Amino acid sequence: MRESLEEVDYDVIVILSPHWQTYVGTHFLGVENFKSLSVDPVFPNLFRFNYDIKVDVELAKAIHDQAEADGMAVKMMENPDFRVDYGTIVACHLTRPDWNKPIVSISSNRSRHYYSVEVMQEMMIQLGESTRKAIQASGKRVLLIASNSLSHRHFTTESAIPEDMSKEHITSHAMHLWDMRILDLMREGKTQQVVDEMPEFIEQAISENDGGSLTWMFSALGMPTYSPLMHGYGTIIGTGNVIMEWQHEKKGGV
Repeated sequence: MRESLEEVDYDVIVILSPHWQTYVGTHFLGVENFKSLSVDPVFPNLFRFNYDIKVDVELAKAIHDQAEADGMAVKMMENPDFRVDYGTIVACHLTRPDWNKPIVSISSNRSRHYYSVEVMQEMMIQLGESTRKAIQASGKRVLLIASNSLSHRHFTTESAIPEDMSKEHITSHAMHLWDMRILDLMREGKTQQVVDEMPEFIEQAISENDGGSLTWMFSALGMPTYSPLMHGYGTIIGTGNVIMEWQHEKKGGV
């Protein structure tokens, strides 16, 4: 995907990560620079990363204000010592390892825990619409990233060798079937159907889409009906993951 994006001129990366979980509203990074060491809380032996991140606070505040005007509970995260989540770091690093573009990082409002998956998805649709309006008003060219897996049933034990490829496969055939269904729908441009089926997919495949990032991105893109560019599908500790690129401007999107 990096090679494909080399042809795209954009000003800022806007990402929603399920690993930054907030329980009272949606939060946005609100400090111009974050610099620290990130250690994965689940796999500290596998992931440690020194990051130095620039934030487009102006655009973050614009999305925040638009979402607030649209009736959402939102907050700017202005603690300079805040530890940026590893979902944001990994997705942005793999996309732009030079880190020469500022980002806007958006939290995952875990309203599903207070209400339901359906309520969470409705809120992410609204957040996506607010994001689109704020970006259009800003005049900036933006790369949107939804950071999440598809099926998300982890293995329950760790191999003696974490990189043991003989252990690298999907957790179960049921998870595989769900992943293939969602992949087929996305490749056919049926993003609205993906969103409609999302609650069942989340329930049956323990999907990380419960964090709302994919629904948010689809909404921000206006539920695209064109076929995306699929770069690859693979598994990580039993979970299903795909890298897809919706070339919105090339396909005539606004």
